Amino acid sequence: MLSPDTLHATPLPSPGLSVTGRSILSSKSSETLHPTPLPSPGLSWKEKSILSSSSSVTLNQSYDEIEVLRNTENHNGEKSDGASVKTTPSSLTATSIQDEPQPNGGTRAWSTVFFAHLVVMNTWGFVNSFGVFQTYYVTALDRPPSDISWVGSIQVFLLFFVGTISGRLTDAGFFRPVFFAGSVLSLLGLFMTSLTTSYTQLFLAQGVCIGIGNGFMFTPTMSMLSTYFSTKRSLAIGLASAGSSTGAIVFPLMVQQLLPKVGFAWTIRALGLIQFICLGAANLGLRSRTRPRKNWVFVDRASFTDWPYVLFAVGMFFTFLGLYVAFYYIGSFARHIIQLPYSESINLIVVLNAVGVVGRVLPNYLADRYFGPLNTLIPPIIVSTFLFYLWIVVTDRAALYAWAVLYGISSSMIQGLFPATLSSFTSDLRKAGVRMGQVFTIVSFACLTGPPIAGALLERGEEKYLYAQLFGGTALAIGFVFTVISKYWRDSKQACKDAGGIGNGSVSRQED
Repeated sequence: MLSPDTLHATPLPSPGLSVTGRSILSSKSSETLHPTPLPSPGLSWKEKSILSSSSSVTLNQSYDEIEVLRNTENHNGEKSDGASVKTTPSSLTATSIQDEPQPNGGTRAWSTVFFAHLVVMNTWGFVNSFGVFQTYYVTALDRPPSDISWVGSIQVFLLFFVGTISGRLTDAGFFRPVFFAGSVLSLLGLFMTSLTTSYTQLFLAQGVCIGIGNGFMFTPTMSMLSTYFSTKRSLAIGLASAGSSTGAIVFPLMVQQLLPKVGFAWTIRALGLIQFICLGAANLGLRSRTRPRKNWVFVDRASFTDWPYVLFAVGMFFTFLGLYVAFYYIGSFARHIIQLPYSESINLIVVLNAVGVVGRVLPNYLADRYFGPLNTLIPPIIVSTFLFYLWIVVTDRAALYAWAVLYGISSSMIQGLFPATLSSFTSDLRKAGVRMGQVFTIVSFACLTGPPIAGALLERGEEKYLYAQLFGGTALAIGFVFTVISKYWRDSKQACKDAGGIGNGSVSRQED
């Protein structure tokens, strides 16, 4: 036992230690003792084992290790020595719940970016190619544009809406089975699309089946990718998001070349072969790196008391309500208003998506390096709003190509920065899946209703496109307002936190 002289009147940590705890401290020299009190309640058997094994470290470091253990157990809903322990949200930091620090680079992290690029190519890349199918289906099925747009809208809706379920399952440790199920559904839907002969069959195959499959792949991939990076997160997500442009270049060109030669069915099967190869590689290469959460809740209610997060979700709802109108109708606009042939209308869709490579990568790099993702997201929203209103005065071929280039860049910046900005609202990376999935679900209703509303306005305007263009521009303007309010609310909260105010611990400081 240590003598009083050796202890130097250092009090024992509170609350009182058991006989085992006192015997552990008695084996320590005076140099290893530290007056830091142990966290309450009393020591569990795990905590005692930590102290008993701390021969080469100071006692204070053992206390720190115990605190990490308690934070982890409390987060997982476990108990310590039969007592239920409650912690504050601020104690559940990313450091205390991760198996290891974020790599922020390295072979595994960047290979994950590559495989995520393939996933986005075969989800959003295929979705952004719907303008090709929109033009073809209107003629082949003899249905109005608003009816056909429901096929693409339900596909985007389910891609986002299923995000809450698939994101939560990813947080719970089921990334691989969820992703595999999504791959199977997407391929099944695509090959069934090649067999369709009616509007109903097309809606179920390309709209519902592929949409659910994409939802099981996209949200888990993006939430998992965000756990590999810290300071390079926006760039990594931007490189992955560039897969949307890759797919929107490859798939329309394949349709353009194959459709007149081999017909619709074999064209779709050729697209299915590309997706089979890419998704097969992604299934083999993608790995989750965070430990699963134990509490099974599909909605994180605490997120909806985080007002910057809520305002950002509302802003993105209105932004995406208008964003995809151009992607759906620029092909038909080129044919009916500018009088371009069908093949050239496909080229226009390719241009609109091809320039998105720049818009998805460079702004994300700048967001990481200089401005922060939210600050970088706001300018392209207002630029896209202005361009949508400018679309009204486009009346010739050259002007339409110029407009497609500019809008393709600005809209791709929004698409690339959206998931990166959303991930910056979450500091607890094990909640990344559910928090991203919740906003994706909210945005899904905008993607579901936006293009069909524009299609209905198009019919009401006798196919003059004015009402649809005004609708898209106004929706983007409202989204801009809510996003700006979210930024200033978030900045004020961070300023209060820096000044010693109380924060809720749910927002990671990513902005300058």
